[in-house]
Amino acid sequence: MKQRRKNLLKYAKKIDCDTLVTFEPENLFYMTGFWGEAIGLLEKNGRTTIIAPELEVGRAKDESEDCDVITAERGSGLISTLIDKIKKNHVCTDCKDYSTMISLKKSISNITSSTEPFYNARIIKDEKEIRILKRASRIIDEMFEICSKKMKVGQKESELQTILMTYAMEQEMFDTGYKSTLNPLIIAGGPNGALPHAQVSQRKFKKGDLVVTDLTLRYKGYVSDATRTFALGKISSQANEAYEIVKESQKLGLKSVKPNVDCKDVDDACRKYIEEKNYGKYFIHSTGHGIGLEVHEFPTVSYRSNTKLKENMAITVEPGIYIENKFGIRIEDSLIVKNKPIVMHKFTKDLLTI
Repeated sequence: MKQRRKNLLKYAKKIDCDTLVTFEPENLFYMTGFWGEAIGLLEKNGRTTIIAPELEVGRAKDESEDCDVITAERGSGLISTLIDKIKKNHVCTDCKDYSTMISLKKSISNITSSTEPFYNARIIKDEKEIRILKRASRIIDEMFEICSKKMKVGQKESELQTILMTYAMEQEMFDTGYKSTLNPLIIAGGPNGALPHAQVSQRKFKKGDLVVTDLTLRYKGYVSDATRTFALGKISSQANEAYEIVKESQKLGLKSVKPNVDCKDVDDACRKYIEEKNYGKYFIHSTGHGIGLEVHEFPTVSYRSNTKLKENMAITVEPGIYIENKFGIRIEDSLIVKNKPIVMHKFTKDLLTI
């Protein structure tokens, strides 16, 4: 935790700030070890304070590391307590609430709204974070194994989700709370698979379906993300061809991952191969993204990215092909950037026919 705080302050200093204030639970957790409703304060001497409503104080004291915990009334009480502590500081905050920022600016002349110090510190994973991500990835592999045994014709997408989430929760792995979906998982059979972010439905699996199974779950705060596509019985020749193209594309993408490589070059490695096989128009999203305390973190692995990969970044590589009203295919792994990248998922990428 000391090293994390040093890194946070290092990046704060780069934007002429000596104090960090976080309202976001992910940044609060990274800074303190506590995930909850509170404000986190990190001062230039490394002193770290949690300002929390009374209902959160007990847990904040138990779960945080080397923090002072102050009780304050919810809402304006939290803000006034914060202001009293940092009036004269050069402050950077991740606050996204307009009215709160107005209140802070009235009392603190030197305050900047920026997420840069937080994301710049979080983008490189430490040994503890990597251990957690590896364990999360092993659990997801176990869930793919369950898919291979429990998935069947006539089963609803929602029924398979229930089986998988029951196992996940038994392993202390939970929904990410990702705001853009109503479901914890993506399980998309047949034509539903052509929607990269399909909602889990009551549709029953049919013979000849490809089933896109995207498992994105949180373990001890950290998110691992992987996708496999299964076949239910004999699939069309086009679907079989497209599967092998995605599999080779992903292999090329993984092979390109190294420190100092441009993220866009990883995207290019995947995308060019799919384009060469005349399926380019069916690859409709970026090749990957960073993972960590959020589902989608920096860096973005896309043709628009200007970021170079660095050792111990955690990213996904997930090319896909999506043909409307027919099928979708995605193969995805989470990995740690090294000279020889650590691909954290070991479950087969050969097409499994169930």
